[in-house]
Amino acid sequence: MKYPCFPIFAAVVFATGLLPVVGQNARPKDDPAFLKKSALQIDQYVAAFYRRQKLEVPGVTDDATFLRRAFLVSVGRIPSSEEAIGFLEMDDATKREELVAYLLESPGHASHMSNWAFDLLRLTDRRVDTMANNEPYRNWVREAIENNMPWDKMVNRMLSSQGDGWDPSTAGVGYYTRDRGMPLDNLANTMRVFLGARMECAQCHDDPFGKTERHDFYQLAAFTHGQDEVRASLIQSFRADLAKKVENYSTPEFLLAQFLDDQVYGASLAGGGAGNIPLPMDYQYRDAKPGEVVGAKTPFGKPVRMSEKKEDGEGRKAFADWIINKTGEQFPTVIANRMWRQVMGKGIYEPVDEYLPPEKTHYPELITYISRLMVELDYDLRAFQHVLMLTRTFQFGTNPQESIIASADDFHGRKIQRLSSEQIWDSLITLAGGNPDGLPRRTLDDRIVIGGKPVLPNRRMGQLSKEVLALETEEEFRVYFDKLLAEMKQGGSAPSGDSMMSMGMTQVRTYNRDAKVRASELPSPAPREHFLYLFGQSDRMVVEGASRDPNVGQVLSLMNGFVQRQLVNNSQAHIYKTLDGASNDPEKIRRLYITILSRPPSDEEMQWMLAEVKAQGESGYRNIVSALVMSSEFLFLQ
Repeated sequence: MKYPCFPIFAAVVFATGLLPVVGQNARPKDDPAFLKKSALQIDQYVAAFYRRQKLEVPGVTDDATFLRRAFLVSVGRIPSSEEAIGFLEMDDATKREELVAYLLESPGHASHMSNWAFDLLRLTDRRVDTMANNEPYRNWVREAIENNMPWDKMVNRMLSSQGDGWDPSTAGVGYYTRDRGMPLDNLANTMRVFLGARMECAQCHDDPFGKTERHDFYQLAAFTHGQDEVRASLIQSFRADLAKKVENYSTPEFLLAQFLDDQVYGASLAGGGAGNIPLPMDYQYRDAKPGEVVGAKTPFGKPVRMSEKKEDGEGRKAFADWIINKTGEQFPTVIANRMWRQVMGKGIYEPVDEYLPPEKTHYPELITYISRLMVELDYDLRAFQHVLMLTRTFQFGTNPQESIIASADDFHGRKIQRLSSEQIWDSLITLAGGNPDGLPRRTLDDRIVIGGKPVLPNRRMGQLSKEVLALETEEEFRVYFDKLLAEMKQGGSAPSGDSMMSMGMTQVRTYNRDAKVRASELPSPAPREHFLYLFGQSDRMVVEGASRDPNVGQVLSLMNGFVQRQLVNNSQAHIYKTLDGASNDPEKIRRLYITILSRPPSDEEMQWMLAEVKAQGESGYRNIVSALVMSSEFLFLQ
């Protein structure tokens, strides 16, 4: 018999007693009592939904499932054998809360969130068809995540940026220079990522499925128009003269000039946004003429306008301020719903990058609440995730059924979902090498690399970029170039390699594609032959372009590739070290199950595995590892 759910929720789920009052001087995001109270409020909104839908309340999942879920959601990998055993054997009523706090403060959380940010921002290590890379921007994003920079501040730093791309204080310009030459595409992605507004169609024509007209799009584009390089005319003039003199494009002179163009000037961003823009020559509507200059104007939210008669130079600052502070609940709601999907597996409404006002959703009260909570937590994404992971909703058991509401979550237990390529990879290297979060993190590679070789070992890109961008005249540039070329020819090359590189007083740590480190440390995106690419990692060309769809190549890889070489047939793999000290076959099998699936085997499974070991001897344990790693239970999140 099914009972009405709301009384159960009210009496059992939410009966937590009085909570401490938030201190007068304490910030909500730093107050554990506030986080718990907020989690309770979310559960109450979910309970109200259950009551309206007359749904039975799901049961809370067991410790083993919660353990694996909490790890994969917060740090992007399964627990190590030591972590799993420690949690499962702990007898403490608050151990779930303690686990959540531990995970969110661990280095693994920054690694997992970096993968999320790289995918959302389409962050690649290199820029196609140039000598340029996005190294300083990548490092800036990673440090922003690692330092838990509030989302509104991070967005403002990117959208209002200008200056030297190699200067840590202005490296956020990489948000624009990543799309050098494609400012309209960049704008469309900006609106999609931060405001859930799909405006890409309006680049070419009025959107037939929405309200955005082409004129609206260009008025918005006026804010960020004029994305030039700092003093670009100097290098352009110099390269034009050089091309007339040098026929061989592989000469040191030509390579150095191209390097400075791509890596120094190309990484910089001049000005602050024109505030006006000419309409394209193929503009086809009666409200304006082709080539007519229009001023910046926002299409919704609090109106912000700039004059079409003169360049303001502060367009990007006005644009960033409008997105963050003048679009009502839209900006906080979009990131709150993204974080809800990150933690719960599905957005409160889908797709998360198509904003819906609260009143147009099935959960207006809940949407309004999480939007306000995001603001109250000062856009602290870690604290917001902490609240969600403290909810009873997060702890509900698995529900293999589709949501009862299309394009939305019914909160009726977690939906089964295949792990992302990064989660699978990070879990496999945990099995192969133990907890991977203790390995040194990839650092900023600021070496001067020309023609594939590090040169000028006593200099760094930050210093070089600052000097070059300070040059004001062609004469100054030519004198500087000649000195730099002579220094390059005389200075030789620095040692090469993929691990720790000592150059001067600075050490650079990079990892190549074969390194057994977390996905966030590897080249972005992974090469096409890499495990990550095969399992659907985004190529970073479109927003959130990752795939979790299966293919035959994935099966073959699990059967014959990395898993077999580095895990199943590798006697030095960490998973086999967990068997040390086990006195009998049942204990060894139990440890393998806990290490791979975060749970002990059932009685029936134990009998199957004992029979395998009896028939195959020691090789039976390798067969068990292979079978468990290729199982749906390992590859899917419950």
